[in-house]
Parts: sequence; C-alpha cells; structure tokens
Amino acid sequence: MDDRRSPAGLTALSVLWGATRLVLLLCVFKVYVFPGPDVTTDVSVIYRGWYDVLGAGSFPQGDVTWQYPPAAALAILSPGLLPFLDYASAFFVLALLADLAVLVLLLTAGRSPRGALVWVAGVPLLGPTVYARYDLMVTAVAVAALLAGVRHPRVMGVLAGLGALLKVWPVLLLAGARRRARGAAAVTVGALAVLSAWAAPGAFAFLSAQRGRGTEVESLGALVFHVARHLGWSGEVRLNYGSVEFLGPHVDVVSHAALGLTAAALGWLLLWRLRARRFAPHTLADAAFTAVLLFTTTSRVLSPQYLVWLIGLAAVCRCFPGSRMGPPAALVLAASPVTVLEFPVWFDHVVASDALGLTLLFLRNGLLVAAAVTAAVRLWRSTVPRAAAPPAEPGRDARAGHTPVSSR
Repeated sequence: MDDRRSPAGLTALSVLWGATRLVLLLCVFKVYVFPGPDVTTDVSVIYRGWYDVLGAGSFPQGDVTWQYPPAAALAILSPGLLPFLDYASAFFVLALLADLAVLVLLLTAGRSPRGALVWVAGVPLLGPTVYARYDLMVTAVAVAALLAGVRHPRVMGVLAGLGALLKVWPVLLLAGARRRARGAAAVTVGALAVLSAWAAPGAFAFLSAQRGRGTEVESLGALVFHVARHLGWSGEVRLNYGSVEFLGPHVDVVSHAALGLTAAALGWLLLWRLRARRFAPHTLADAAFTAVLLFTTTSRVLSPQYLVWLIGLAAVCRCFPGSRMGPPAALVLAASPVTVLEFPVWFDHVVASDALGLTLLFLRNGLLVAAAVTAAVRLWRSTVPRAAAPPAEPGRDARAGHTPVSSR
C-alpha cells in the first residue's frame, strides 16, 4: 500500500510537519532564542528597508546588497498582503505557507511518498534561517515547475522563467527540459523583464552590484584562505556586499577559479545534454538537481539558505520511484545539520578559521561535493548509452591464446 495515501502515513507526515514547523516559528518569533547571531535581521531590517524603497516605485538603486533580479520585488513586497501583521511577522507566515504549499505539491504528485518525507524532514535541519530568507518561496515555484514539467512543459517553462527572475538559479531547471519548456521560459523572462523595466527604474541594477565581491567564508573556495590564515596570509574577513567574505591578496584568483569551475560545470551539462539518449519521467528532476548541485558547490557564495533549493529538488527526485538520485539526496540531507552548526550556531568559529570552524566547513562542503559528483555520474550513466563494443578482428581469438575450432 502507498503510505502517502494511507490515513496513517498522511497523519504521521502531517504531525511531523506541524511539530517541526512550530519549532521553526518559535525560533523566528524569538519565543526560543536560537544559538548564534540573529538570523531574522535580514527580514526585519534589510527586507523591510527594501519594502519601503520598492513601495515608493523604484528598485534599490545604489544599494550593493540588492543583488536580485526584478521579480524578487514580489517576494519582498508580499508581506503587504497581510496588513494586519507587522512586516517580519507577515513574512514568516508567508514562508510557512510556501513551505506548506511544497508539501501539498509533493503529496499530490501521485508518485512516491519519499519526496514528501525528504521535504518534511530536511527543511527543519537547516534551522530558522530557512524561514528568514525568501529562498523558500523561490523553491516552491521551482518544485511546482518540475512537477508540472513531465506532462505540461509549457507550464514548466512559465514557472521556471518566473523563478529565474526571482533568483536566477531556477533557470537550471531547464537542463533536461523539452524545447517547448525552454521556449515558454524565454518568452516569460522576456515579457517580465520588459514589464519590470517599464514599471520602475533600476530593475537591472543588480547586474553590476557584485563587481567588487570577494570569496564568501562558507564557500568551497574559502577553504583555501581558512587554511592560509594559519600560514601567514595577510588578508581579512569583512562584511562585504551583504555577506561575510575574505578580502585581500589572491582572493581574486580564487574567485576567478570558482567562476572557471562553474563554466566547466556548464560545459559538462551541455555535453551531457548532447549525449543523453534515454529520457525517463524522472530525468527532468534528476538533471535539475544535478545542475543546481554543480552550480551551488562551485559558486564563490554558498549561503546556508541555498540548501533549501537542494532539499526541494531532492524531494522532487524522490517522488519518482525510478530516480537515481537517492544517494546524493541523502548526502544533501546529511550536509543540512552540519550547515546549521556552521551558521548560525558556531559561525564565530567559522569566521575565526579555528579548528571547529574548519572541521564544520570541510565536512559540509565535502558532503556537497560528494553529492554533486555522485549525482553527475548517476545522471550520465542513466541517460547516456555506453559505446558499442568494436567488432572482433579476424584471428583475435588466436592472438588471445585460444585456438579457433577447426572446420574439420
């Protein structure tokens, strides 16, 4: 029997979701003070400030912390839908509703209950940060796009296009998509881009807002400088462009190397798309999960909330019984509690590059790299046919030490 459809299975999932989400709400509403720095200030201070600017009819021009495409304004303005609550409270309630929407989408997908379980169990492992960023809302759009993609490619394209203008990364959902989905996404992006530019000035100021970025302290490349600090490296850790980054000698080299790895990941995806021949219903989700894993791990910024993207896509993969993404999904889930330990619980140790901070980063980033490599290998093997064995050469058996059978 399908546990997802059984009353007992549905009740167990609902109770687990309700209990864990209550804990998250208690944390963001500060009934319980979660260890480490206050993760809700992004909402109560930064998002709230952007809300005022956007409400006045302009994008945050000149604000280097605004690094998002124009549809992000929808997420920032959304708390206005609940005028009876203060901004932060409304945002947290909407994050909860987005979380619930993902659960409903996964439960009604009609395939395997494992996807819903991955979502229910995975999100709270990231701690209260997941409700204090708008990434959860973007993930809800991405999950809806992937689940629609098998039967309704144009609907997927529209949702992926909207997601791309919310936070760029959902464009990677199209890695394994049909031409109709890609066409619908292009039309959606174009239409929304024109509408955004017409609606308010500064819609695309974000494109030039990251020129002076360093390497964020939680990224894969940052491990170079965490170790180098113990060997006399003379750089510094500083809040820069809205995140804590390494700045100083050779940071530009590591940042460019990260961009090179991202370009290599893109090249691999293009090669895979050209070579892939076996497409099953789960391939679309498997390819999207793999693509986002590759780009997340190679990025020069790897913020904790990025893992909610991976958990959402892993959950969609696990909705399909034939998906090959079980092991990389498990690795992402394993990386999630380590992530909440490195931020916010022991973030001061990460910033200090001490033994505990280094251990947490090497473990978390190592798990994500292992997940990315495993996903890429499994995607390739499940979709790209092996080269046919060359025909046997005359006399080959004899050269191998076997005497051909005589015709006598």
